[in-house]
Amino acid sequence: NKDMKLSVQSHSSIVNAVKKALGRYLSGEEKNFVTDIYLQPIQETGELVIYNDEEEELSRTVIQDWVNCAPEAFYESIEGNLKQILNTLRGEGLFNHLSLMKPYSFVLVDEEKETIAELLLVDDEETLLISDELLKGLDEELDAFLKELLEK
Repeated sequence: NKDMKLSVQSHSSIVNAVKKALGRYLSGEEKNFVTDIYLQPIQETGELVIYNDEEEELSRTVIQDWVNCAPEAFYESIEGNLKQILNTLRGEGLFNHLSLMKPYSFVLVDEEKETIAELLLVDDEETLLISDELLKGLDEELDAFLKELLEK
């Protein structure tokens, strides 16, 4: 496991930065935003910058642990941490009330804004859960309806 060990402080800084970044998309007045969320770690300064498709900065914080990380393994060693944090936040329901059009992704990018990895895809799982049972029932109703029409 090449994941970096994050201090409690670093962990909570990342969580808070993500929450702050998403704050503007908390659906107060329903606007649908079409955007992905980009997480850009800057190793020299230890900063994490989070921005959207318009390159508007949504939040920024300093992760002290990142400054001391070996440059060549930097992205690899933090990718796991970021995925884990985003998955935890998803589990806590943080992404349930956002006015972002699904599916959207959280993307890890480098200092040139080149994509390194997709950290998390937020999708409408609900849309995929139309159960077969429901569809079967619909089929039968439809058949009966058509049969009735044809017999008239």
